Amino acid sequence: MVQHVFSPESSGSLLICSNLLKQSCINPKFKAVTKNHRYLEIPRSRIPTFDVYAAGLKRHHVSAMLEFDVTSGRKRLRELKRKGQQVSFTAWMIKAIAKTLELHPEAAAYRCGKKRLMVFDQIRISLMVEKTISGKRVPIPMIIDKANEKTLTEITREIENAKTLKLSEKGVVLDQKPSFYERMYFHLPGFLRRSVWQFFRRNPAMAYRKAGNAVITSLGMMGRINGWFIPRTIHPIAFGIGSVIPKPVVAGKETKPAEVLNMTILFDHDVIDGAPMVRFLKTLNGFIENAGEM
Repeated sequence: MVQHVFSPESSGSLLICSNLLKQSCINPKFKAVTKNHRYLEIPRSRIPTFDVYAAGLKRHHVSAMLEFDVTSGRKRLRELKRKGQQVSFTAWMIKAIAKTLELHPEAAAYRCGKKRLMVFDQIRISLMVEKTISGKRVPIPMIIDKANEKTLTEITREIENAKTLKLSEKGVVLDQKPSFYERMYFHLPGFLRRSVWQFFRRNPAMAYRKAGNAVITSLGMMGRINGWFIPRTIHPIAFGIGSVIPKPVVAGKETKPAEVLNMTILFDHDVIDGAPMVRFLKTLNGFIENAGEM
């Protein structure tokens, strides 16, 4: 057993440090150890990100850190653009993921109680789009409904329209007018806000309607990053799309240059086991590396 013993000296020091922290955070005029600091206001749209991350930690996600050869796909995209078609790499990823989820719907199912899963025929994908709100660039979610039924051009156009869509500070999701309760969300204390997301976790139909059943975060759109990142979410499956990096790959007995995409996938182990995960990844690999769903 470990016992914690506090002497009068140590408890007094803790009290002094506690008071210093409170004064420095609450009173901007308080002169702390250094004068070389300033305060930045956190955009209100960032508050749900904190809460989703806290709620996502309660899911039993397992991470798969993968590489996909996208050489053929990017070549095909360039050909389509030369023909005048409006297509994008992100839209192609969304389409490939949506078609894979259509063939493996259990991967994007929500757990409903202890013994059932709620499986959906239509894939609703949540995608983060960077917007400028009050002079600050912040990520805002948008929902691509029926992504498995839309064409590559339709998805591309939907994303581009979302980038130009105006959003006020009271907005929560692009292209969705916030309700009274959603506007009140920002005024609630932290424990009540987090309980809202826990309510979504226990009510899959509402979670599907409000946030979809899959989420994609693409840091590769912001710049080249030679690595992987692991997102957090309340969704049963999440995709963290990184950068495309030139790498040599082995094809048969030859080594050739290729364009390789870094991607992290989170699977909810409560709804899918190891063998179905492998089959899902095999299907997704086929769609991406063979430039499927173009």
